[in-house]
Amino acid sequence: MFGERRKGGFLKTVFITLLGSMAVAVLIFFYTSGSIDRRMPPAQVPKSDANATPRPQQIAAEVPGGAADGTAGANTPGGISGFNAANVAKNASPGVAGISVLKTESDSIFKPKTVQGVGSGVIVSANGFILTNNHVAGGKTERITVSFIDGRTADGTTVWADPTLDLAIVKVNMTGLTTIPLGDANTVQVGEPAIAIGNPLGLQFQRTVTSGIISALNRTIKIDTDQGPNFMEDLIQTDASINPGNSGGPLLNARGEVIAINTIKVASAEGMGFAVPINVAVPIIRHLIDRGEFVEPYLGVFAYDREVIPYLNNGIRLDNGIYAANVDESGPAFKSGIRVGGIITQVDGRNINTMMQLRTYIYSKYPGDTITVTHINNGQTGTLQIKLAAKEKDGLVTR
Repeated sequence: MFGERRKGGFLKTVFITLLGSMAVAVLIFFYTSGSIDRRMPPAQVPKSDANATPRPQQIAAEVPGGAADGTAGANTPGGISGFNAANVAKNASPGVAGISVLKTESDSIFKPKTVQGVGSGVIVSANGFILTNNHVAGGKTERITVSFIDGRTADGTTVWADPTLDLAIVKVNMTGLTTIPLGDANTVQVGEPAIAIGNPLGLQFQRTVTSGIISALNRTIKIDTDQGPNFMEDLIQTDASINPGNSGGPLLNARGEVIAINTIKVASAEGMGFAVPINVAVPIIRHLIDRGEFVEPYLGVFAYDREVIPYLNNGIRLDNGIYAANVDESGPAFKSGIRVGGIITQVDGRNINTMMQLRTYIYSKYPGDTITVTHINNGQTGTLQIKLAAKEKDGLVTR
């Protein structure tokens, strides 16, 4: 949907490891206040939970909660006076899956070798869609095995993945699965309870429950990828313990709703974990459930919000909107008049102040849809009609 991110950084370099990657994965380095851990532990022989009693199948919409257009839904920040971590864990655990991934790695020095690791996933539909991290199930995989609380296992296939968001969706050929309700990350407040469930250090510790609070909102972390430096924005920070293997597992609110997907932690500090807000995944899940596929609507813009701008040292002042840092010259936005340095303030009359808001709204659309973008270019405010294209796996295809 969006252009590739501009290289360069605003944070000091941090030592990073992949929280859900293979045990022998290459460590990625950059400096900041600590090291970011994204390691995925080696796979272990799954222990059967055959004696566990799954929760009765939810009779609810396939994707409850989570406004698809990025606006706040019906949920409110309240409802935590009766918070009971035991009840939240009991109800949510059947909706947490273990994901074991087999990959083949090779380089110019060593012969190809097979490695296996374990992450976590959130069951988001009764017919087998499971949300996890890209660094767990993205890229080239030899085999994906998904394990459930009742001891069953099934082969999975990655049907969508985005390394920038660090999210992926795996599909298994099963029905009648227990799901976890999806909440609205826009209603989350600093200081409210948070619960993480996942498989730290492998499946021998599957569905480990940790609790804490929401420590901060709208965090931005710089990471290095194969495509160059990237930024993960609008992350939710929590002090609920997150360890290697928690990748892809849910961060839950006091009502037991998924508000984010756990992705990284600061390895050199205590209680600094980060999760991707659930809202951006909701429209993708709905597309998959309704149509069986998600063809990404493509705009061709990557932008920074006002939280990031001060670190760029470019003298720009941004009170609202998002600053277009990269515009794909072959994409719809450029062809319609959006340029680097432009400020997008609204889309279809909705205020846009973060890249995550823009992504969430665009993902609710379809290729071929036309959106109205309000933007500021060279101090002049104007509106543009932009027809979204379709971004295929192997390139951009306009429709």
